[in-house]
Amino acid sequence: MIIVKTKEEIELMRQSALVVSKTLGMLAKEIKVGVTTNQLDKFAEDFIREQGAIPGFLGLYDCPSTLLCSVNEAVVHGLPTDIPLKDGDIVSVDCGSIMNGFYGDHAYTFEIGDVAPETKKLIQITKESLYVGIRELKVGNRVGDVGYAIQNYCEAHGYGVVRELVGHGLGRKMHEDPEMPNYGRRGRGKKFIEGMVVAIEPMINGGTHKVKQLKDGWTIVTQDGKPSVHFEHDIAIVDGKPEILSTFAYVHEALGIVDDEENKFRQNALVL
Repeated sequence: MIIVKTKEEIELMRQSALVVSKTLGMLAKEIKVGVTTNQLDKFAEDFIREQGAIPGFLGLYDCPSTLLCSVNEAVVHGLPTDIPLKDGDIVSVDCGSIMNGFYGDHAYTFEIGDVAPETKKLIQITKESLYVGIRELKVGNRVGDVGYAIQNYCEAHGYGVVRELVGHGLGRKMHEDPEMPNYGRRGRGKKFIEGMVVAIEPMINGGTHKVKQLKDGWTIVTQDGKPSVHFEHDIAIVDGKPEILSTFAYVHEALGIVDDEENKFRQNALVL
């Protein structure tokens, strides 16, 4: 069952999402050659608590960490380790928070040092596909419209779209209805309605779409060992249109990236 949020609840959810956004922005300054994902995890937990929020992943489904850090061929759900990041790596950092009784949950894929051109292209296309999908999140459309848009965009570039893992509704629980696959057929699935809040999160592989789980019971990796990229935003339907609640602006400010892609999905200008 889809749990509709009031406009007041959506604003509370924006605060939860922005805790994650600020956390990712803080981490953007720390992610470099030689840093371990366990160090990043500690930074994130301390920062989230300083914001008056609670880490959203820690303890959820027995998750042992605040962050899920997926390096190179890891798709998602990578557990933090003491292995230092090295030049040429990429890492998806997925983070959650609880504030005002609501979850925030989003992710960004970072480059470490000199990343291969073909991997940079995969990052670019995956990030673009996130906004391609968000455009379809409006009253009257269906889940399949978002999935089709992401799948069509990424497969046109020769990439594999992960099937086993999907986006989801978001609210007082981390995972609510509806599931939001990154593949699908237009006009299929649940219809979007005013007040929905979802997490859209393309998980796109440089080769095959096939994945497998490691023995740690968490980390999902590509079957062919090629890199995978993951981006995620929290989005509400407000006045019939998509309204992004999270932001990459803090990350981009830290990294010196100029990108106005979010602006068309925000009714009011974001004040950093």
